[in-house]
Amino acid sequence: MNETQNQCYVGLDIGTSKVRCVLGMIEPGTPGHLSIIGHGSARNSGMRKGTVVHIDDVAEATIQAITEAERISGQQIRRATVNINGSHMLGFNSKGVIAISAANREITEEDRVRVEEAATVVSLPANREIIQFFAKGYSLDGQTNIKDPVGMHGIRLEVDAHIVTAASPNLRNLAQALEKAEIAPSNYTVSSLASAEAVLSRQQKEAGTLVMDIGAGTTNLIVVEDGEIQHVAVIPVGGINLTNDLAIGLKTDLDIAEKVKLKHATLEEKDDSANVDVKVGKQVYSFDADDIAMITEARIEELLELVDKELMKIKRSRKLPGGVVLTGGSASLPGLAEFTREKLQLSARVGKVQNIGGLVDTVEGPAYATVVGLMMLDMLLLPSTVLPQSGFAQTFNLADKLLKRFKKG
Repeated sequence: MNETQNQCYVGLDIGTSKVRCVLGMIEPGTPGHLSIIGHGSARNSGMRKGTVVHIDDVAEATIQAITEAERISGQQIRRATVNINGSHMLGFNSKGVIAISAANREITEEDRVRVEEAATVVSLPANREIIQFFAKGYSLDGQTNIKDPVGMHGIRLEVDAHIVTAASPNLRNLAQALEKAEIAPSNYTVSSLASAEAVLSRQQKEAGTLVMDIGAGTTNLIVVEDGEIQHVAVIPVGGINLTNDLAIGLKTDLDIAEKVKLKHATLEEKDDSANVDVKVGKQVYSFDADDIAMITEARIEELLELVDKELMKIKRSRKLPGGVVLTGGSASLPGLAEFTREKLQLSARVGKVQNIGGLVDTVEGPAYATVVGLMMLDMLLLPSTVLPQSGFAQTFNLADKLLKRFKKG
């Protein structure tokens, strides 16, 4: 690795349909402001619903995406911050409690680490591991909603946390694919956190906002409120499901259904309906626009019902002032923001990458939100602290490292 690489930050988004890589450097004279200097993408055929099913295919797609980013940037990439995806990821709430034994009862950094470790002492199946820990808030002798207890005085310190776990075999398959691609993971993180880092303003992080990252095989959700991560979930529904629905409903081949989706699927209301034509090779196929609209609306409505169920779990259904921010490749579906606003009864908009310079015009679409966020987290995250329960994953102590920067916007 050359010296210049030490000043570069790399995000690697290993998605169901594509692998994307973005490389950035801090702009001279603007500390903390990243400028994109390289990017690459490659089709990925080795994943199903966010999980690795063919290691060699994932490794090959990763190599292709990284090679393209290296060619554009002129830098060599050997490490990156990588996302973990898939419906095998599960989030749950946990609480940690400790007694403060110091003579003056002052809370120290060590006390905060101890109470967070206490929250991770949970019973997990043998095939699951903790991949990320989010401290939502602290309590000290009954005083709640404390953001940072260090320096305060008390006897009993508690933390409310949200813990994300994943299936160990899936994690090891991802690690093996990265090893074959000769990429060392600097950090692992959930896709939705990366998307939130890329598209949310400070005001949205404080007010209460849902980031809905609609990928090819999965939809990643994250709820941020008061600057804290409140809930993380993965729904095994994405753009591929809409393609499959169109193939069945229109009685056509998958490659034709994919073109129909990309060119003609819409949630916007139209005054007149007519047939639409799709050309594949030398042959032209004709379909009824009303049929396409009906199939599209049914699939997206089902997805939004599942999203609303997740919001109900944390009592935030129709109660997020910051509304919904849509990212991911399927967020480009015409009329999706308005349809989401109607079904979830929340404001909704397509997310846009913020505070990034350089080759930003090439990665400003919602499909690139995750990988740009991963690049930003590669800069924000210091070497990770591994919690005792996590053998494979590098688990971030966000209370110490990330959330202070996350809240600042």
